[in-house]
Amino acid sequence: MVGEFTGSDDPAYEAKVLMISVAARMAGMHPQTLRQYDRLGLVQAGRAAGGGRRYSVRDVVLLREVQRLSQDEGVNLAGVKRIIGLERLLEHAQQRIARMEAELDAAYRRVAELESLARFPGRDLVPTTRTSTALVVWRPRRDR
Repeated sequence: MVGEFTGSDDPAYEAKVLMISVAARMAGMHPQTLRQYDRLGLVQAGRAAGGGRRYSVRDVVLLREVQRLSQDEGVNLAGVKRIIGLERLLEHAQQRIARMEAELDAAYRRVAELESLARFPGRDLVPTTRTSTALVVWRPRRDR
């Protein structure tokens, strides 16, 4: 499911440090199966200096989901690949929506702040009594 491998704020979650044998054991599969999933593009290995494949904890969580979909749900690997791709797309869209909502909230706060400046007497911006949209800068008299 999307929530099961959406990621973590911990950089170690994304670090490609697990050897193929360790990642396969953690995911409950044979290393050859993991290699096949890698070839199909279900996971993407990093490479060590010597050329060996390296996987992250995120990859292991994803591999467990691939196993669950294919073995428990009976989805073929093409279907699993499509499901995983759609879940990634959904995850990115949700992140983008969250960023846009934060920007919108900040804009609403700024508008409210500017409106409050125009409403209260004694502030720098005072609307004129005319029907125009002009503003007059008000400066209180200084005591002499």
